[in-house]
Amino acid sequence: MKIGVFGRNDQTDKLKLIQNLFGKLNERGAEVFVQKNFYTFLTDVLKYHPSIAGVIEGELTGLDIALSVGGDGTFLRTVAQLNQHPVPILGINTGRLGFLADIGSEQLEETLDELFLHNYRIEERMMLQLHSHKHLFQGYNYALNEVAILRRDTSSMITIHTFLNDQYLTSYQADGLIIATPTGSTAYSLSLNGPIIHPESDNIVLSPVAPHSLNVRPLVVPGSYTITLQVENRTPTFLVALDSRSEVLTTETQLKVSKAGFKTSVVHRLDHTFYQTLHDKLMWGVDKRVK
Repeated sequence: MKIGVFGRNDQTDKLKLIQNLFGKLNERGAEVFVQKNFYTFLTDVLKYHPSIAGVIEGELTGLDIALSVGGDGTFLRTVAQLNQHPVPILGINTGRLGFLADIGSEQLEETLDELFLHNYRIEERMMLQLHSHKHLFQGYNYALNEVAILRRDTSSMITIHTFLNDQYLTSYQADGLIIATPTGSTAYSLSLNGPIIHPESDNIVLSPVAPHSLNVRPLVVPGSYTITLQVENRTPTFLVALDSRSEVLTTETQLKVSKAGFKTSVVHRLDHTFYQTLHDKLMWGVDKRVK
């Protein structure tokens, strides 16, 4: 099996877990490739030199599985680094909450056993695409979680004129607007009291950030819709973010958001369900009165 390993470059306290991961992969005869920046971190900072087949630099070729070692932010960066290549991603959690990176260190060995026996399932997750007349985000204008339109360099609200399939919806006066996928419904959008959407749903949710009007609430729309945005601001710029990547744009820039033409494949254990994630991560069904 040809496996790519991607990771966060500040995990100085995770050396034992990382060594265990590479040891287990080598024991199982995997052909292991490591993303260049992560490999530099391992060798230069941690002084660890794993036995690998090569370093991933530039174009990816022929990976069977990508392992993301870190938290959800690392997972999102791995999605961007794969750049539309149809490689399933398994998230190994060394961070905190871990909705996407949901395999803890205590589950690592049995998960790898299942991986090499092909005892796993793959979920296809919707991606969003940002459209503009400008060349944005070095050409990778996609997001797994959300597209965020946010104010910048001012304490004043911005106005975001919003259209659905070219029909006027509203002008959000707020600190920003989050346009999220079902995957992203448990991320930034959730912190804004947005709804939790099942990851297999074909929907997009619009959640305003600190709206001026109290009766403006998150809105769920079909995934087939195109969302057009025009920002009005007292200053000539605003911030747009795709997951963990951001750029500053001028208010003359019109943006469109729609479902991308490809999906991201997420690896899960066979006994893992979305409902279990709600139980484990959001403590659904937990009664603190029960000892």
